[in-house]
Amino acid sequence: MKVPLLDLRAQYAALREETEAAVRAVFESQHFILGPAVESFEQAVAAYCGVPHAIGVSSGTDAILACLMAEGVAPGDEVITSPYSFFATAGCVARLGARPVFVDIDPGTYNLRADRVAERITPRTRALLPVHLFGQPADMDALREMAAARGLTVIEDACQAIGAERNGASAGGLGDYGCFSFFPSKNLGGAGDGGMVVTRDPVRAARLRRLRNHGMEPKYIHPEIGGNFRLDALQAAVLAVKLPRLDGWTAARQRNAARYERLFLAAGLTDRLTLPDVSGRGGRDRHVVNQYVIRAPQRDALREHLSARGIGHEVYYPVPLHLQPCFAHWGHRPGDFPESERAAAETLALPIYAELTDAQAEAVVAAIADFYRSA
Repeated sequence: MKVPLLDLRAQYAALREETEAAVRAVFESQHFILGPAVESFEQAVAAYCGVPHAIGVSSGTDAILACLMAEGVAPGDEVITSPYSFFATAGCVARLGARPVFVDIDPGTYNLRADRVAERITPRTRALLPVHLFGQPADMDALREMAAARGLTVIEDACQAIGAERNGASAGGLGDYGCFSFFPSKNLGGAGDGGMVVTRDPVRAARLRRLRNHGMEPKYIHPEIGGNFRLDALQAAVLAVKLPRLDGWTAARQRNAARYERLFLAAGLTDRLTLPDVSGRGGRDRHVVNQYVIRAPQRDALREHLSARGIGHEVYYPVPLHLQPCFAHWGHRPGDFPESERAAAETLALPIYAELTDAQAEAVVAAIADFYRSA
């Protein structure tokens, strides 16, 4: 049996009529940029996250960039973040001429270690940019306390973590800003790029609304330089159909993760593989399982085996950010952040989408078991 890493067609089949009706309504209105569809979706996301303000933007990347711009991050500044994340986390900092200062990750959660952050803070530090990687919140309690004591801004990269919780509070609403991505592969994915920033601060919210529209307020008057970061109405319409299903999809992902654990245990593989802990600190947090990531010996040979069997998989992320060629001028070397480098060499993401069937999950585990039996 072939199993895709992600099957968006299965999700769409259950939503086809409602999604197409929502898209038709936008075409009938001919209101494609911002407008009522975007405003309605913003209100729904704000309510879902338990915050007063949500600002629709063009992507998760632009969500991070706009927050950094709103805080005035500029050349010479530093922003502390993780070296094990999607490129945009550090790339947005560098685009503004600032420097991402990396802190290594915890090997169990893949999130940056809060207890190592203080030693990286300097007089040039402007913000902390933790990542809730793979759908699990970072240690926001410690990070917020540290930031408050030093007058730093906290920008959550929650692009993989909408619906996640830390001590019962929603990801995105834990810092000064929370950034979400609606890239199609996310737990809440659009029909293209899209993003959102949430905040509790009305002043920050107002500035973000101005920045996403070229820094313009009122029309044709530009108090500052922003960008074209607006969320399309068509994307908002599609996402508004999906949002009420998000909690159900998250529960399905969590069930799929529990099923994998049972199957790997039955196959005798738990002594060979390191499985993710998706319980969320024993139930105190909510892990939304954006990715199901194992650590696997002979990872690259296993990938070849799975490809030959038609089993979808992916490596997030094969080159940590401090070793990316475009950041070579900062002088990082292999060994600087060993846990991030080890994760890059060992981890493998398996299919975890909500519609994954018993038979498909069994096929994934059987293929992995066959590899290790013959290895």
